[in-house]
Amino acid sequence: MTLRGLLFATSALALAACVAGPPPEVATQAPALPDAFVYAPDASDAVGLVALLPVGDAGFDVLAQQALASSPTLAEAAARIEQARAGADRAGAERLPTIGANASVTGTRTSPSQFSSTLPPGISFDTERVSYAANLTARWDLDVFGRLKAQQRAALARVDAADASARGVRIALLSEIAASVIDWRTLEAREAEIRNDLAAAEDLARLAGVRERAGIAPGFDRVRAESSAATSRSRLSALSSERARLVGRLVTLTAQTAAQVQAVLAKETGTLDLPAAPATLPSTLLVNRPDVLAAAATLAAADAELAATARKRFPVFDLSGALGLLAFGIGDLFDSQSVVGSLAGSIAAPLLDFGRIQAEIDGAAAGKSAAFESYRGAVYTALGDAEAGYGLVAAADSEALAAAEEASSLQRAARLANTRYEAGLADFLTVLEARRAADASGERAAAALGRARRARVLLWQALGGSELNPSGE
Repeated sequence: MTLRGLLFATSALALAACVAGPPPEVATQAPALPDAFVYAPDASDAVGLVALLPVGDAGFDVLAQQALASSPTLAEAAARIEQARAGADRAGAERLPTIGANASVTGTRTSPSQFSSTLPPGISFDTERVSYAANLTARWDLDVFGRLKAQQRAALARVDAADASARGVRIALLSEIAASVIDWRTLEAREAEIRNDLAAAEDLARLAGVRERAGIAPGFDRVRAESSAATSRSRLSALSSERARLVGRLVTLTAQTAAQVQAVLAKETGTLDLPAAPATLPSTLLVNRPDVLAAAATLAAADAELAATARKRFPVFDLSGALGLLAFGIGDLFDSQSVVGSLAGSIAAPLLDFGRIQAEIDGAAAGKSAAFESYRGAVYTALGDAEAGYGLVAAADSEALAAAEEASSLQRAARLANTRYEAGLADFLTVLEARRAADASGERAAAALGRARRARVLLWQALGGSELNPSGE
């Protein structure tokens, strides 16, 4: 390099240093989390999160497997991951040399009139000439200041974000299936209780009819007993619309037909226990909640993008070269004298861009600030969901216990009233009122138990879910 070239390169670097500097600082203080959940149990059995799902229910096990295998929503999420990985591969390839090849045949004709008509004696030239060339070319950005490396880091962070988002889709899908299966089992339990109410009301109606025909009771008693039975039939018919809604929802979630869904739900299943809510710490949400992990990865990508944008103010060093063949006759193309080549190094730096790069840096800094606020929002959303999930489990358990005790008391009262009536110690109106009070109490208890099971699914989702073992082993 000549002295003049060295001075020019030094001047370019000095001018670039005038516009270059560190990227702006964006405060990203980690959100403060409490030491414990307010509504979490003080102590619980050592059960895993998966125990909160209806694992062991034949319907849930099969439908969950089918959904994981064929759900369009999961397939779309997987495609998003592959798309992000392709972007990361491209960003990594940008840091490597680019090697190319080319070949050409060029014909040229030179007009004699462009030279003087009085050429020296013995001097002549070809007015038409054909050249043949083949070259290998290479170019490499040395990435001295790490701009390409920062872009690759951002692309890899976006892969992590896509992966976390896909996990969130999976957890939401399993939660919806679990809730729908629980609702279906709850409908079955409610139907059984309503049929018990209907059978009891029909027995009363028959008894009232016998008393009416015997002339020892007015027909009004029979009418009131029949109206109670009609109410139970109406409640029974109303369950059909809920079943249709659940089947349609499961068709959407599992990508199965309605007939397949109904066949799976028809499988017999045993009674599942209500597991205790597992005790966890708020800090576990940072590593287990998919939305928090996705927001953290997005923040990391925004930070890397800011670093890459800031490095646009630094010079770019390039190395390039070419090695090839050049001949003016096809037979001479592979002659040793036809070998040509070049090797060059270049430096380019912004000198005066009137604020273009700074505007890009400001935009990237604002993007990082937005990503950080999104991360904070995801953390506090997760914290609120977990608190609500624990509180809902506790409240639903209390409701289910109270509803079961109410149903047991009212059913016992109805049986006692009927016994007293048969012994002649109570009138028919007392029996009818006791039966009406007992009606729907069993259905309410079944519905409350279903809500308690559903609350556990919500808690499972709020805590970030877990790996699913459909066989329950």
